[in-house]
Amino acid sequence: MMFHQPTETLQQKPRCLLHHRPSTSTSCSMRRPTSCHLTLLLLLLLLLLNFCRGQGSDSGDGRPSCDRCDLHLSCNCSHSGFTHIPVVTDRALTIDLSYNAIASVMDDDLTGHTRLRVLDLHGNGLATIHPSAFDSLWSLEELDLSDNQLAVLDHQWFRKLESLLQLNLLNNPYSCLGSPPPFQGLVQLRRLAFGGPTLEELKRGDLSGVTQLEELTVHANNLTRYESGTLADIWPLGRVTLSLHGPFLTNMPVASAVLGDVSYPETPITLEDLNMTETSSVQPLTALAKKRIRHLSFRNLSVSDKAIVSLLVAVSGVPITYLSMDGVTLIGQGSWRNASKTDQKSIDEFFARDVVVLDVFKFLSLLDLTFLLQYPRRVSVINSKVFVMPCITSKLLVHLQYLDLSDNLLTDLTLVETLCGNQETLKELRVLNISGNPLKSLSTVSRMVTKLSKLTHLDVSRTAYISMPPSCPWPSTLRHLNISGTQLTTTTPCLPATLEVLDLSNNNLRSFTQRLPVLRELYLSGNKFLSFPPGQLFPNLQTLMIHSNTLNMFSHLDLQSFRRLESLQAGQNKFVCTCDFVNFLHSALKGHEGIHLTDGEDSYVCDSPLYLQGEPVGRVHLSTVICHRVLFVSVTCGLVLVVGFLLGVLLWRLHAFWYLKMTWAWLKAKHSSRRRQRHRVIEGSEALLSFDAFVSYSERDAGWVENFLVPELEEPSESDSGDPRTLRSLTLCLHKRDFLPGHWIVDNIMSAMERSRRTIFILSENFVQSDWCRYELDFSHFRLFDGHAGGEAAILILLEPLSKDDVPKRFYKLRKLMSSTTYLEWPQEEERRPEFWRSLRSALSGGDEDD
Repeated sequence: MMFHQPTETLQQKPRCLLHHRPSTSTSCSMRRPTSCHLTLLLLLLLLLLNFCRGQGSDSGDGRPSCDRCDLHLSCNCSHSGFTHIPVVTDRALTIDLSYNAIASVMDDDLTGHTRLRVLDLHGNGLATIHPSAFDSLWSLEELDLSDNQLAVLDHQWFRKLESLLQLNLLNNPYSCLGSPPPFQGLVQLRRLAFGGPTLEELKRGDLSGVTQLEELTVHANNLTRYESGTLADIWPLGRVTLSLHGPFLTNMPVASAVLGDVSYPETPITLEDLNMTETSSVQPLTALAKKRIRHLSFRNLSVSDKAIVSLLVAVSGVPITYLSMDGVTLIGQGSWRNASKTDQKSIDEFFARDVVVLDVFKFLSLLDLTFLLQYPRRVSVINSKVFVMPCITSKLLVHLQYLDLSDNLLTDLTLVETLCGNQETLKELRVLNISGNPLKSLSTVSRMVTKLSKLTHLDVSRTAYISMPPSCPWPSTLRHLNISGTQLTTTTPCLPATLEVLDLSNNNLRSFTQRLPVLRELYLSGNKFLSFPPGQLFPNLQTLMIHSNTLNMFSHLDLQSFRRLESLQAGQNKFVCTCDFVNFLHSALKGHEGIHLTDGEDSYVCDSPLYLQGEPVGRVHLSTVICHRVLFVSVTCGLVLVVGFLLGVLLWRLHAFWYLKMTWAWLKAKHSSRRRQRHRVIEGSEALLSFDAFVSYSERDAGWVENFLVPELEEPSESDSGDPRTLRSLTLCLHKRDFLPGHWIVDNIMSAMERSRRTIFILSENFVQSDWCRYELDFSHFRLFDGHAGGEAAILILLEPLSKDDVPKRFYKLRKLMSSTTYLEWPQEEERRPEFWRSLRSALSGGDEDD
């Protein structure tokens, strides 16, 4: 196996298994000094701003306060420049105080936080903690005191933390765990991390009280004294992480003892920060081999080729099933002598990520390590600048079922070489992940994987695909396909009909119309869909992810076409919060639609209308006025009509219309009268009285007026005796006879009244009930009682008995006049009539005397 520079062509390459591109890196020390100085100044400025922000609020007792808590009572007070524990609501479940400047914790700083579950104080420079500072934290489950200045661990800190599950004490300047043992009361502890650059001693009893752990992390880079069995009492022991950088591995007895105490076949071991450039540094790892461990991981490893050979020799025959190297720097001369003599048949999975070969030209051949490739069923080489895996290497992977070459430099051309073109290879492969590579042709991938007769999962996400060919060959076994994070704008029948899971998220798709009859899961998030795809195309779909698109709304009808849909994520869209959509979503959030919205209520936010923008749909409640506008307008109009009708009836009963009509007529007539008066003044003439009386009567009483009143007053009989003045002929104004034709009736009435000395009212039932000549009668009453003509100008004649109550209330002044003025009654007896006429003439003659 070998690594090559990517510039070499396939025709010129020597025989190798892996080709590798050398990495380049630039540190701040290599840049111009001004760039680093500017960066430092910006960091200082940010720290100063954070400090001011953190100190900006005060609780009133001199202590600062922090109120940045979310709905889950998780309070983020980190990076705020606090120098003391701030006041936080005692209902908080999580408090993050990391990266402040809190140097001490006093006994009453956390009093009252009996419900607190998580407390994070790492990265503060914390040096002093009062012995009873944590006594009130009965419910605390996670405590992080890492990256501080705690020189001594006090067992009293933890005496009341019986519920504590996780404790982190990493990177503090203590040299030992102290006495008495600090963890004695932590009976529920399951995850423990301790150690740092100054930890020098561990002795038996230091971990007294810790009986079992799910995860143990120890930084023992400078450990010089270790009593065998110190860590051996912890059982069962889950995952172990040991940081062994520095002189630790050179102290063979100590290193071997530590590794021997934590090594169990069932316990995964992770060794980090290792420098294994010499073969002697591998010697302590023989303790792992003796315990026959099965899971071994290296993180942040600097290793030489000789050390790798020594490691393979040390673990030869050990049933290691999982070998991982994350963050590896490989140095050396590329010599793998004696490696092939080792037994590594048990390795089932090999994982490598972030591999860097410093001198790639010295590692021209890795063929001596080909024996390692014959047995693994799972191989991952991630983000390691691999641009080709030659066909000869692929042919060696005869048992391979899982291959992950993501985030490398594979192209369409090198992929053909990796999969051996048209040659049969990787016959057992089930899962292939080539995501994050600069691939451009989907048809090339489909053609290459068609021969993989057992392939079920294919991941080609985060590639450079911009289009999809009209048709593609695929293996009939393919069930899962991931083409997310590309630049596709449309889909074609290229997609295999055998798919059960399809991921097309984070593309530029606007629609999806391909029929996939057995599809169970469809991921379309991060596209530009305006509506749901037709559900009839996916009769077996159970999960649909279509969040982060441009959907405006969806309804029960959209979901009804998906006959078997159970899970839906459609949040983070541009929702228009109409009444129908809000009501539907309220029902869906309550589970009434038979579909579970797995992304939660807060993901569904209104984008419009503007007054609801940013408001979660689940909290929106629209009024009836908005949701049922037509009904509301109809009901409102109906109510207005009913009220208007009732009001009209009421006004009619109260004669309001009559009063309004008379007021308008009076004002208009008044205006005409004043205009005539102005004309007379200008012409120098005076108004002449042409009539002795204006007669107001009902048309039904016209016979009496014409047969009795007019003959008697205008044509007096010579046989009548009495005062000659009363026997003179009078001139009466009758509307039938004296109104000018063609003139407005109101003007005629006004003119007649102005030219008459008196007004005679002929009162009867006909008078108060008749509508004949309504304007004349009504206006004459209005004019007579407007205040300019008094009651002495009116003469009332009752043709028949008529009481005041018989007069309609709209004639209120007439009713008042009948109560205060003497009126004449027309006698039915013949002998009394002469007296009636004398009284009437006398009343009319009174005007002459006044004149």
